[in-house]
Amino acid sequence: MTIKTDISSFSSAEPDSELPRRLPAEWEHHSAILMAWPHDGTDWDYMLDEVQECYLRILEAIAAEETVILLTPDVSALPKLPSGVVPVEIPTNDTWTRDYGPLCAELSDGSPLILDFQFNGWGLKFAACHDNQATRRLIEKGVFRGRYECCEDLVLEGGSLESDGRGTLLTTRCCLMAPNRNEPMGASGIEKEILRRTGARKLLWVDYGSLAGDDTDGHVDTMCRLAPDNTIIYTGCSDPDDEHYDGLTRMARQLRLLTDADGQPFNLVELPLPDPMFDADGERLPATYANYLVLNRSVLMPTYGQPRKDRLAADTLRIAFPGREIRMVDCQALVKQHGSLHCATMQLPESIITFP
Repeated sequence: MTIKTDISSFSSAEPDSELPRRLPAEWEHHSAILMAWPHDGTDWDYMLDEVQECYLRILEAIAAEETVILLTPDVSALPKLPSGVVPVEIPTNDTWTRDYGPLCAELSDGSPLILDFQFNGWGLKFAACHDNQATRRLIEKGVFRGRYECCEDLVLEGGSLESDGRGTLLTTRCCLMAPNRNEPMGASGIEKEILRRTGARKLLWVDYGSLAGDDTDGHVDTMCRLAPDNTIIYTGCSDPDDEHYDGLTRMARQLRLLTDADGQPFNLVELPLPDPMFDADGERLPATYANYLVLNRSVLMPTYGQPRKDRLAADTLRIAFPGREIRMVDCQALVKQHGSLHCATMQLPESIITFP
């Protein structure tokens, strides 16, 4: 990394109304994936070897297709990494880059726009002093280029928002309206700010469904995802005795009534809910197949050691992504800290990266 950029040269002013912007869909072309290495002194301490082995599998799977920018507080402590992984030394509190990495919009002239929202540890549940500074530090190190827009007046995590790239966003009310995020701002004020910052025309609020053990207060990427051809992929539940049955059934009913920014209804594709998984204290873990990552040529899907359900989920994703290979990676280690594959990754568009 030889390019250096003074952060003062990046604008943090109000959105420029003369330059329309849009938030690309995840299935549009990427330049790289942002991840962070699990290290000691974090919640991973008690299972560090296990989770680092999991991360190496994920890094190898992604690097076969795209560059990975890997954040770490100590490059010298890293193991041998797969080719295509670029380490960048900055301090981190945790590994969930989906929620503290930049949301990258595109201006109408084709230039990138780095939106840096506030990350406060999912409503002040966990320390976030380093993670909230990650985007600025990456700019200071010359890793990112483009116009910078400070959006820290709004708490917003990447896992709480889905975009179809055509003006429609999807979110959950239970997350965005959770305590310690944006009070006293109400739903209408939050919606107005998100649409203004992203350039989208319509924000869809999902009112039902959340997974037991989810520290995020119900991120949309654990339950339902926007997909190509006006499709929503969602987590279903067919077992009336499961604690999620009522909420996920209500969510499915609501999704059938939603329309996109152009007034068109969605095609719905239902993913299975993994069999219940529990931690050492008997608390249920938020395992979900909806936490997949869309890469340039494939979809990387988390698995949970459940061959029948894992195969069914992969077959289901093939319906929504017929042009992409569905590849699987075991994420049983990640879910022990209440996250999964999508939570641990953030796609970066081609125009933002300063190296090939």
